Amino acid sequence: MNGSTNFFEYTIQILPQLLEGMSLTIRMTVVSLVLALIVGIVSCMFTISKIKVLNWISAIYLSVIRGTPLMVQAFFIYFGITSALDIRISAFTASIIVLCLNAGAYLSEIFRSGIMAVNKGQMEAARSLGLPHGVAMRKVVLPQAIRIVIPSVVNQFIITLKDTSILSVVGCAELMRQGSQIVARNFRSFETYAVIAIMYYILITILTKVAKIIERRLAK
Repeated sequence: MNGSTNFFEYTIQILPQLLEGMSLTIRMTVVSLVLALIVGIVSCMFTISKIKVLNWISAIYLSVIRGTPLMVQAFFIYFGITSALDIRISAFTASIIVLCLNAGAYLSEIFRSGIMAVNKGQMEAARSLGLPHGVAMRKVVLPQAIRIVIPSVVNQFIITLKDTSILSVVGCAELMRQGSQIVARNFRSFETYAVIAIMYYILITILTKVAKIIERRLAK
C-alpha cells in the first residue's frame, strides 16, 4: 500500500480486508448474544430459584465472571483449558464461548432486576387464578420484565459488540485484528484505526436504532 495515497484512497485499499473482519465481528456478536440470552435466562432462574444448589451454582458463576477481566477469561479458556484438557478449538469458537459466558452473567443480573421490579401483586394475582408458578412467571411476570430491561439489555449488546475487539488477543481475525495486521504492514496507524472507529460507530448506531424501534413497538 502506497504511503503517499490520501485518506480516501487508502480507505478504499484497506476496506476489503476490514469488511472481512467486520463480517466476522458481526457473526461473533450475533451468535454469542443468542447464546448469552439463553445462559442469562437460565442463570437468572437459578438465582431466583428456591433450590439452594441452583443458587450456589449461579452465585459462583456470576462471581467468577464479574470478578475477572474479559481478557483473562479469554486466555484461560483458549490457552489454559485447552492445554489442561489437551484439546484444540478454533479462536472463533473460543471467542464465542468467552463472549457468551461474559455477557450471560451480566444479562442474568439484568433479567433478575427486571423480574424484581415487577409488582409482586402480579404473581400473587396470577397464582390466585390457579396458574402454576412457572406459567405465571412466563405469561404474566416475564412480559412485563422484558419491557423494563430492554434499555439495559441493548446496552449490554453494545458492550459485547465492543468487547469483540479484545478477542484479537487470541488470534481471532475480527475487525480489530485485521486492522492490526494492516498497521503492521504499512505503519499507517492513524488512518487505519480511524476507519475502524468509524465502522464500529456505524455498527453501534444501527444496533441502537433497531433497539429503539423494538422498544417503541413493545411499549404499544
